[in-house]
Amino acid sequence: MVHRVAVIGAGPSGLTSMKACLEEGMMPTCFESSDDIGGLWRFKEVSEPNRASIYRSLNINISKEMMCFSDFPIPADYPNYMHHSKILNYFRMYAEHFKLLKHIRFQTSVKNVNQRPDYSRTGQWEVVTENKDGQEEKHVFDAVICCSGHYTYPNLPLKDFPGIETFEGKYFHSWDYKGSEDMFGKKVVVIGIGNSGSDIAVESSRVTEQVYLSTRRGAWVIRQVSDNGLPVDIKYNTRFVHILFQLLPINFLNWLGEKKINAMYDHTMYALKPTHRLFSQIPVINDDLPLKILSGLVILKPNVKEICGSSVVFEDGSTVKNVDTIVFATGYNYDFPYLPSSSKYMSGHRLGLYKHVFPPNLEHNTLAVVGFIHALGAIMTQAEMQARWVSRVFKGHNKLPSNQAMIKSVDKDTKDIEKNYIVSRLAPLQVDFVSYMDDLAGEIGVRPSLLWLFFTEYPMFKMVLWGPVTAYQYRLMGPGKWDGARRAISTQLNRVYQPLKTRQLETKESSVADSLFKLSLTLMAGGAAIYYIHVRNPTAIPTLLSNIRPQKV
Repeated sequence: MVHRVAVIGAGPSGLTSMKACLEEGMMPTCFESSDDIGGLWRFKEVSEPNRASIYRSLNINISKEMMCFSDFPIPADYPNYMHHSKILNYFRMYAEHFKLLKHIRFQTSVKNVNQRPDYSRTGQWEVVTENKDGQEEKHVFDAVICCSGHYTYPNLPLKDFPGIETFEGKYFHSWDYKGSEDMFGKKVVVIGIGNSGSDIAVESSRVTEQVYLSTRRGAWVIRQVSDNGLPVDIKYNTRFVHILFQLLPINFLNWLGEKKINAMYDHTMYALKPTHRLFSQIPVINDDLPLKILSGLVILKPNVKEICGSSVVFEDGSTVKNVDTIVFATGYNYDFPYLPSSSKYMSGHRLGLYKHVFPPNLEHNTLAVVGFIHALGAIMTQAEMQARWVSRVFKGHNKLPSNQAMIKSVDKDTKDIEKNYIVSRLAPLQVDFVSYMDDLAGEIGVRPSLLWLFFTEYPMFKMVLWGPVTAYQYRLMGPGKWDGARRAISTQLNRVYQPLKTRQLETKESSVADSLFKLSLTLMAGGAAIYYIHVRNPTAIPTLLSNIRPQKV
């Protein structure tokens, strides 16, 4: 029986893991190497070794309703895309509300996690920690949750850039970037067109002589501000869109999505067009980059071939002379150095975890990894769902398959990821946000039933189907049901609009034609949902009609 749980890291994954343990009656102890909570979202003027790092101006590219925990909405007056300081404030409110701070030991790093001599019988772990004074201490825990993140170890592949040792200017990884103050009037080359590289190129272009953005494969770039001014994830991360992805060919969806974003700015004309299709990789989310390209402040270039003194030579033969600064936005390596090698199962070139959480090769399921996930969606909500599942597995409410079955599942996931997505050694993991959330929710027993809502609570059915897939949906029923979930869902758009209503305007009521059009779309969506459920499970509808009442959990 698991009672004492070690949680490594007090970022958002660690916070929600502690809360999940407490809700199941377990006693968590969180070890945090810094002096405060927040993990990645705690800004420091100087980057600290072995810790994630962000820059001074960073705003999140996930909207607030899509990133908040399932039973603690972000304040309505907070902006939809928040500055890192407000995100940290939210985590602090969350930790204080659920009384998590007293379970955290700050300035205490984890050195080793090893199986106890009697592990075969007890499943227990020995955790060795070191405090700020260098004193080591040994602890015994029934289970361990690793929440140390995967943006900790910057990847600086200097060997891939011949002549870098001759460079006469300054170069550094985006992990060290804090602001553009030192780039005034300089020529800057940013290598890498991910979200960090694009942000740095845009921000530094305001003060530099010229910014060159080098990319090996290109990228699809989407806007945070979507149709009608809504956040893009509020508009498109819905169950209805998810059902369309299950029913329609992916090539058609790629064509449709690429056509829509090319209507905003032609990716070929802007030299952005990548070698992969839209839904094969998470796109860059940046409203400003196309304008900077159109203004000539950012110039797209191919991959760097070599560096000769202060000149940078690109693979197309072009050269930029008198370069002052090179920023390597070349991603991160991931590692869990405190874990024993026996607990790590490698599947292809990725760390293999059952449902991206549990090592599949251990005798006891008392070690879990939370927050090691990559999707077009907020890490916070996915980590929370993982933590809820982990705590129930630890408590014995959920059973995992055999080691052989889990290993088989992990290897299948690896093949599916490599088939459906463009992944690399640095970023070997990508999942579909809704599918993954629903999968874990099904394990817990909290997946919302569209069919049940359709017959019993039609207004909520419409909001769950048409509205954004916010985490509140996973508190409507089952273990951990929250009485405030329905209100949170019904008022989520009000919280989207509230920070925008800074000036009163006259509004007109919607016309009858608009109402009829919306009704017809709702009926079509309901029919599509019923058809989807029937195809996936032909017995579900007859069974529900014969016994229309929710299962008691």
